[in-house]
Amino acid sequence: MASSAPSNAAQPGVPPESVCVIRLSAIGDCCHALAVIRSIQSAWPNTHITWIIGHTEFALMKGIDGVEFITFDKSKGWRGLLDLRRRMAGRCFPVMLHMHASMRANLVSRMITADRRIGFDRTRARDYQWLFSNERIPPAREQHVLDGMFSFIEHLGLTGNTLSERNLHWDIPIPAADRQFAREICAPPGPICVISPCSSQRLRNFRNWSVERYTALVNTLHDEYAARIVLTGGPTDTERDYGRRIESGANTPVHNLIGRTSLKQLLAILARADLLICPDSGPAHMATAVGTPVVGLYATSNRHRTGPYLSQHLVADRYPDAVRREFGKAVNAVGWGQRIRDPDAMNLITLQDVQQKVSLALKSGPRVRSPVPDPA
Repeated sequence: MASSAPSNAAQPGVPPESVCVIRLSAIGDCCHALAVIRSIQSAWPNTHITWIIGHTEFALMKGIDGVEFITFDKSKGWRGLLDLRRRMAGRCFPVMLHMHASMRANLVSRMITADRRIGFDRTRARDYQWLFSNERIPPAREQHVLDGMFSFIEHLGLTGNTLSERNLHWDIPIPAADRQFAREICAPPGPICVISPCSSQRLRNFRNWSVERYTALVNTLHDEYAARIVLTGGPTDTERDYGRRIESGANTPVHNLIGRTSLKQLLAILARADLLICPDSGPAHMATAVGTPVVGLYATSNRHRTGPYLSQHLVADRYPDAVRREFGKAVNAVGWGQRIRDPDAMNLITLQDVQQKVSLALKSGPRVRSPVPDPA
């Protein structure tokens, strides 16, 4: 546990007594953070880990062994910060990993006492994060977000720089009732193809493919693979409208669960699926965490930065075309995190693009599923 006693953080090679991780949101980024936490647990099994996390994200992560969760309610504003300060009073961490570059996370970090306050390098330290840290990870060009988070523990000397050296694992527990729910939804015959058609509803966030192309894809999945189709998503009006229109236009029955699942239930469904098809969104990283292949639809963001980490070969990628059309430049001539703010950009992804990736994903037949842990 963190305490007010002097820490051992300054001693090279000595595992610290405790580590505090700050990653409040979003779902995908918290999945990345969990992979880092699992590596800390493997290397330093006696180190106590505290994770400051948002309420929504905690609903997915709860039950994880060996992690003390401190939830932060952003809806409370300053009251939430004061509540957090009271909860953390009298505690001092040898190491804090400030893996969330935002002003809200910066303010959260000030509620926590830590000897080593490790943040992003100056280029990635958005919202003046460098003012809230006393150490920074090394600068790096063109990293995936997950690789950037692993840089925090590489800074501590814990792991190598290559995928093969990382032994990635997530092991998010799924309650038995949610696993039973997924078994009933994802019953054979036929491969189970989950489509999560929408990304988060943020201003000028143009990541969604068209309803018409999703509908045509559903028909192809049924006709060519005898696939069972499950639609998933949140409760927003846009997502519900997508679900209704895809369902009504399909030539085969689909199981429309949009707005009807918890995050644990969604994870259970993804764990039993043979394939997920989705844009740049949290479910892509949830599926990665349970070993399910992801056909990602990417035209407004760079798959090499935010795409499904273990399914890069399955991404229908028209981002280079979108960059060329928007800026008249190649991808390597624009900023690494450059977004495309064109509402028509996702139409660059053709039905044939996605069909080819689906064929590649399903050619070996139903996948072998790894066991999913029960909650502690």
